[in-house]
Amino acid sequence: MNKFLNKLNNQKDLTFVESKEAFEILMNGDASDQEIYDFLTLLSSKGEVSDEIAGGVYVLRKKSKRVNVQDCIDTCGTGGDGKNTLNISTASALLLSSMEIKVAKHGNKAVSSKCGSGDILEALSININLEPKEIEDQINKYNFGFMFAPNYHSAMKYVGPIRKKIAKRTIFNMIGPLSNPALVKRQVVGVFDKKLLKIFAHGLKNLNIKFAWIVNSEDGLDEISPYAKTNVIQLKNGQLSEISINPVDLNINAEKFENLLGNDANFNASKLVDIFKGEDNDFSKAVCLNAAAGLIVSEKYEEFGEAYQDSRKHILSGMALKHLNNIQNV
Repeated sequence: MNKFLNKLNNQKDLTFVESKEAFEILMNGDASDQEIYDFLTLLSSKGEVSDEIAGGVYVLRKKSKRVNVQDCIDTCGTGGDGKNTLNISTASALLLSSMEIKVAKHGNKAVSSKCGSGDILEALSININLEPKEIEDQINKYNFGFMFAPNYHSAMKYVGPIRKKIAKRTIFNMIGPLSNPALVKRQVVGVFDKKLLKIFAHGLKNLNIKFAWIVNSEDGLDEISPYAKTNVIQLKNGQLSEISINPVDLNINAEKFENLLGNDANFNASKLVDIFKGEDNDFSKAVCLNAAAGLIVSEKYEEFGEAYQDSRKHILSGMALKHLNNIQNV
């Protein structure tokens, strides 16, 4: 491990081969806690590049359990934007599943925030500890299955405690969205830094993703924002293009960013239930914006404004709550 740490200490990037070797050491349990800590923090301070991310993804995917489902979507952000917002991507995933979109959601509990996707789903009484066959059944029956990352990537057990100790985003925030055990071909991925848009687009292209939106808003969210323009790179059938989503053009009329701030799992879950009951607020609008991206990536709509309006109509009807009740306590 020392040769990789020395290289990173000198602010030099690892090659794809070197990254694979380093992650093999980490995920085989052959690195000390201090080496793991140094590796992750040095990568972060230098700034991770696509070869380093790709090496981690390669090793994580190789070692993961598999979920066999067809034509599903995943919606997940990298986290690490430091905004401590409500769980927008998880709520949009649940909303999409209530709109007949099959969602294979991959996520974790909180590492760099107060409440991760695993935390809020548990607070909603949704079982996050299902085996692959159970996930497949859930998706086929309810259009929603959640793969709790530590259960599917057992090699993560060696780095989990160190990530908690660091308590800020690391390269694993970037590897996670690219390592879905269902090998989804459609994704909406939020990134915490505009510079990562193209890095992720090329990473997803190399993984043969059919259709993806990679998003970052100008107010710093790893989501589509109801308050500011969001920069999007679209990957469709191997071709990249740039899109801008402007809430002004869509007459969003959201009030203030503070309305999106989250807290612990129970608080965030109660806010999600409120909007699924039909309460109209900034959180509901943010969730619908991100669900609209999922509808585009699923090829249910071609025009973003129409996809957004359909999401709004659906969530305000309260139908999403009925769907949520179906998948609770299963």
